[in-house]
Amino acid sequence: MTKAARLLPPSTLRRRILCGGLAALAAPIVRAQGDAPIRLVVPFTAGTGIDLIARQIGPVLSERLKRPFFVDNKPGASGNIGTQEVIRAAPDGNTLLVSVNTLVMNMALYPNAGFNPLTDLAPVSQTSWGQLLLVTNPGTKIDSLQGLIARAKAKPGALNYGSPGVGTPHHLAMELLKNRAHVSLTHISYRGTAPAVTDLLGGQIDVMFLPIHVALQHVKAGKLVALAISSDTSNALLPNVPPLNSLNLGDLKVDMWYGVLAPAATPRPVIERLNKELGDILAQPSVAKAFETQGMTPAHGTPEEFGKLMASDAKRWADLIKAQGITAE
Repeated sequence: MTKAARLLPPSTLRRRILCGGLAALAAPIVRAQGDAPIRLVVPFTAGTGIDLIARQIGPVLSERLKRPFFVDNKPGASGNIGTQEVIRAAPDGNTLLVSVNTLVMNMALYPNAGFNPLTDLAPVSQTSWGQLLLVTNPGTKIDSLQGLIARAKAKPGALNYGSPGVGTPHHLAMELLKNRAHVSLTHISYRGTAPAVTDLLGGQIDVMFLPIHVALQHVKAGKLVALAISSDTSNALLPNVPPLNSLNLGDLKVDMWYGVLAPAATPRPVIERLNKELGDILAQPSVAKAFETQGMTPAHGTPEEFGKLMASDAKRWADLIKAQGITAE
């Protein structure tokens, strides 16, 4: 220790040692990144909303960090397979998860998954909100949200609804509506969105919640009827479609959040750098326009704000899953 250091007050000396230690820990990791590619793991198939986000932000993030990138689709087990891969990855900022609120919905559905996304992942930044449309086949002759509720009350269980799987936002959005409106509809679970949409268009199922970017083309073609939107207000893409909250049954907002996460032990300087870059990217008009054409709204905040959103959402959906007696199949 130098003579100058010995003359410092003990509290100041401790702070300098601590800061120096943290910098020493972070430096090798920052150096280790070098020119290594950024791997954006999407725990679902290509073409999903999450995949679209990854492929939109990836090139811009690559350009800003001067590093190559690639999107790695790792579907399976309702997103758990891809999530586990990121959790097990080196915490060096090279491997990131691009996910949706299914991430925390799964906590109550798969209690033995072997990981906890609230503690085994580090929130980096929310990227966007995505709206869901409640749609029906024209053959049902249902033309309004109120008409759907009336039909469901008159004939409990007679109407059926589809989803791309148990525990997906599409599934739990309808379960929340059922819970609040005190109605019964029969759930038909599919292996993915595509076969469910095929049966909805063919009249084999009656209603379904779908992301706007999936439903919009069919609504505009007259093949599906939009009954409601999941957000608090109408969407500019479909300004005449009312929000679910128009039923006045309490909070029925079931918008999906999307975001980027890293392995839990990723150093704070790396998280902060990624958060800043993503904030700048999401503020770009071209990115905002690309998101909005897919029915998504850019959103950004601190890692702490994203973490709080994840925690509150985990509790909200766990309470619903318990109340409705939902189990993973």
